Amino acid sequence: MSEQNYRAFWDEALHQIHEEYKQNGQEDYFKIWFKMEYVEDTLTEITVSVPSEFMWAQMVSKKFVDIVQDKIEELTGQKINLNHIIAEKNTSKSISLPSQESSAPADNVIQKAKQIPPEEHAVKKSVERSSSSKKHPSLNEDYTFDTFVPGENSQFAYNACIAASEEPGRKINPLLIYGGVGLGKTHLMESIGNAIYKEKGDSVKICYVTAENFTNEFTFSIKDKTTEKFKSKYRNLDVLLLDDIHFLQDKEATQEELFHTFEALYNAKKQMVFTCDRPITELKGIEDRLSTRFRRGMCIDLTPPNYETRRAILQKKLSLLGKPIPSDVVDYIAKNVQTNVRDLESCLNKMIGYAELLQKPLTIEIAQKELRDTFSQPSSGSIGIETIQKVVADHWNISLSDIKSKKRNKKFVIPRQIAIYIARLLTEYSFPELGNEFGGRDHTTAMHSYEKVEEQLKTDSSLDTTIQMLIREIKDYKK
Repeated sequence: MSEQNYRAFWDEALHQIHEEYKQNGQEDYFKIWFKMEYVEDTLTEITVSVPSEFMWAQMVSKKFVDIVQDKIEELTGQKINLNHIIAEKNTSKSISLPSQESSAPADNVIQKAKQIPPEEHAVKKSVERSSSSKKHPSLNEDYTFDTFVPGENSQFAYNACIAASEEPGRKINPLLIYGGVGLGKTHLMESIGNAIYKEKGDSVKICYVTAENFTNEFTFSIKDKTTEKFKSKYRNLDVLLLDDIHFLQDKEATQEELFHTFEALYNAKKQMVFTCDRPITELKGIEDRLSTRFRRGMCIDLTPPNYETRRAILQKKLSLLGKPIPSDVVDYIAKNVQTNVRDLESCLNKMIGYAELLQKPLTIEIAQKELRDTFSQPSSGSIGIETIQKVVADHWNISLSDIKSKKRNKKFVIPRQIAIYIARLLTEYSFPELGNEFGGRDHTTAMHSYEKVEEQLKTDSSLDTTIQMLIREIKDYKK
């Protein structure tokens, strides 16, 4: 440890950054992305602990590390680099929010730094926690943060769930995760429960339940005159994990009970996590007072994983299973399954089963033959190009002929590009075929439209939300 200690500067830097995010209405964002715990320093470097290498990489890539370094340089007049170590999993981790003392003006910080004994800032020893190795009765033990593979489509949700598990009921509450089937909503939800249970064991009451089972249980309690027992069970939980809340649409009595359960848990600062297959604003038949409470905390969407993430998911699955699969077969599955994680795993399991049952080494030719039927059909049934064109055109209030026309006005170009992008996702049409379906265009034009939307999705989350909404409408469309 150096004689010149930067702890007070660190506290002041984090305090100022926290205030800036708070004033901009982004305090939850701060809590997720500035998860750094001060450890020690030298004359030129501060060492912090972070939850994982992945988290650190995201902090660096998203410039949050630079923000902290710049703020410290502003206070000290020196360039101080941040170094990192990975926090031990059984060590209590929290954001280094400054103490009340550190909220004093920056010109008092230097004097305070001299008064802090260096030995107080030595690396803390790991504290043994009372953890449970038992399986929780209502949780899937395979659903943990370690077995989830985060990518661009899910990293925000992944980090938010970790944050919720670290300070249940206080940091992010409630947390709502929404998105299509098979994208990992339940996995992340139960990971929160498993992380809390691993740390605190039977000292906390955790309940995972689907909205359908919650409804059935409530209905039976009315029939059996045991509603007080039902209320006591759910209103005295420490963690409520309620899956598939879209099932609650038009179920007024169940919504009424859930509203009162929500109020009881929220006021007691108990953690609640919900999942839904679409944004809350798109649900019909949900009482406004309940809908607003679902949105009170943080709402995060999950979207289909990109190619790199799909491949990483397959590799992780193979690693957990201890099964070798040729790289070109893995690559073939990752490129062709663009829907969700469940479909990815289904194809992978089929290949593993083939190799084990027939005792034959897998080849790309075998994969192409065995998965041909899987890849030749859209996952949601037969979806026609005209259905896609009509739904997209209706959304932008233009005609079907407009979306196929040669008109180059922005009013028509944007929906046309999005329709081509969706058609590429939901059908087996090639780019030449898509070009022909959209007014006899060249295949390069169709390809450009797809790539244009794909690029925009990397930076525009609202566009992604719109596309996911359109995809749901297309799948539900009845002629």
